[in-house]
Amino acid sequence: MSTLDLIKDAIIEGDKKGTVANVEQALTEDIHALSILNDAMIPAMSEVGKRFESGEYFVPEMLVSAKCMKEGVKLLRPLLALTDMQPLAKVAIGTVRGDLHDIGKNLVIMMLEGAGFAVTDLGVDAPPEKFIEAAKAGNDVIAMSALLTTTMPAMKVTIDAMKQAGVRDTVKVIVGGAPLTQAYAESIGADGYSADANSAIRLVKGLLQMD
Repeated sequence: MSTLDLIKDAIIEGDKKGTVANVEQALTEDIHALSILNDAMIPAMSEVGKRFESGEYFVPEMLVSAKCMKEGVKLLRPLLALTDMQPLAKVAIGTVRGDLHDIGKNLVIMMLEGAGFAVTDLGVDAPPEKFIEAAKAGNDVIAMSALLTTTMPAMKVTIDAMKQAGVRDTVKVIVGGAPLTQAYAESIGADGYSADANSAIRLVKGLLQMD
């Protein structure tokens, strides 16, 4: 089994020590950082996402695998910077005003980063102004999360504020969270809705016509 295969298996199995050890080994073998990322790490997280959708994996397993990916990327980041590698796109994500839940948001961040996107975390209880600033900063996608029915209306407030600020049409806006539905997303003027972290990747790629 190649070192790249070992890295892939370690991430899928949630083996952080194995991930780090095999990434270090790959670098000693002069395997290019981009190859480690594109041929082992990203395919590993894609497989984790598939297992989540099939019901074989659950949120805890996804979080552990995403953390393994993050540790591996830490080792590669200085080398990737030298290659002038560009992210697929820039995404800003936050939990809307009044909502302090962040597990779902953080999982989406890790999955998007694992897929090659540059992600800005706007945090929790984020006011409309933060999302407007993110749009002005050149992000391609703005993602909003809410876990409470009482905070869902803050999404529409934020989208309306983006319209008033003249930035709504400069970005794609997606929403997600346990109480949300596709119908609700459409009713508030969002461009898309994602039920989970893995489908969020497909949604972003679809909206940006990357598929």
